[in-house]
Amino acid sequence: MIYQIINTLLKKADPELAHSLAIKFLKNNFLPLQLFTSKTSKKLEMNLLGKTFNSPVGLAAGFDKNAEIYNSIYKLGFGFAEIGTVTPLPQSGNPKPRVFRLSEDKGIINRLGFPSEGMVKVKETIQQNKPTGIFGINIGPNKESISKIEDYLQCLEYFCDCCDYICINISSPNTPNLRDLHEKNKIEELLTSIKLKQKTLNNKTPILLKISPDISDANISELSAIILQQKIDGVVLTNTTITRNKDIISLNKNEVGGLSGKPLFDVSNEIIKKFYSILKNQVPIIGAGGVTDGQTALAKIKSGASLLQLYTSFVYEGPYIANKINGELEDLLQSEGYETLKDAVGKDCI
Repeated sequence: MIYQIINTLLKKADPELAHSLAIKFLKNNFLPLQLFTSKTSKKLEMNLLGKTFNSPVGLAAGFDKNAEIYNSIYKLGFGFAEIGTVTPLPQSGNPKPRVFRLSEDKGIINRLGFPSEGMVKVKETIQQNKPTGIFGINIGPNKESISKIEDYLQCLEYFCDCCDYICINISSPNTPNLRDLHEKNKIEELLTSIKLKQKTLNNKTPILLKISPDISDANISELSAIILQQKIDGVVLTNTTITRNKDIISLNKNEVGGLSGKPLFDVSNEIIKKFYSILKNQVPIIGAGGVTDGQTALAKIKSGASLLQLYTSFVYEGPYIANKINGELEDLLQSEGYETLKDAVGKDCI
C-alpha cells in the first residue's frame, strides 16, 4: 500500500523530480526492500565476464548516475547494476526540461547530456559503500572535452580497480559528436588506446562497448570485426534511438533526445540479431530496450542476448519488475523446453 501511494505520486511529478525522489527512497531505505526480494532459480544463472550472474536482469546505466543505490538494487532481484554515465569532470548536463514521459507508449525521451558528479566524487562514494553484487561502471567524455579519447582513458584508469566491468559509452545521442565514434577509424583509435592503457596498467577488468541502434548494416559489420579484433569482452545493445516510428501516439513524441522503452524493443532486437549472427558466442551481448516482462526478456535472449538491462520499465512498473521477470522467465523456460537460460540464447537467429 505504501509503495502504491508513493508510485502514484511519482508518476504525477515532473519526470526528473520523480527520479530524484525515487533515488532518495531507495538510498534511505524508505521502501521495505525485503518485500520485493525472492530467490532466483539456478536455471537463470549465466557465467560471463568471469562472474556468475544469478539473474540475467540488470539495471541499465542512466538510473543510478552517481552510484547512490546499487546495493539496494541487488535486493530487488537484479543480477547486476551499471552506474553512470560518469565523466572525468563534474558537469550539469543539458538545460531542463530534458526528460519526457511517453506514458501511452511506455517510453521515455531524454536529452540529459551526461549529468555527472565527476569521477573523483563518484569513486569516493563507491569506496564508502562497497558493492555487494556484480557492478559495472559506464564512462563517457565531458561535453566540452578537447579529447574524448583522453577522457575515456582517465576514467578507465580511475575506475578499473573498483568494478567488475567498464562500459565505454559511445552511443548517447545527447553529447555532441559522440556517435561519430562509431566510424571505423575513430573506434579503432579509441579501442586501441583503451587496450594499450589496460596493458600499461596491467589491468584485466572486462571492457564492454555500448552501441547505438541508429546504425547501418555496413556499420554493424565494421564494428563487429573491430570488436573481435580488439578482443572486446562484451557489447551492450542498444542505447536510446533518435528515430520515431509512426505508431507512437504520445504528445511528447517530437521532443529532441533519445527514446527508450517499449518503442525501442523491436529495433534493438533486430540490432542484436545482426550482431549475434557475426559475433556468435565469441562476444556476449547485453540486450537493452523494451524489456518489460518474461516474454520480452526471453525474446531478447532468443535474439542473441545473454544478459539484459532495463531502465524505463523500472520507472513505469516499479521495484518489483526484476523479480517479476525472473519468475516469468523461469516458467517460460520450462514451458518451451529449455534446461537453462543459456540454451535459449540466439535461438531466433538459427
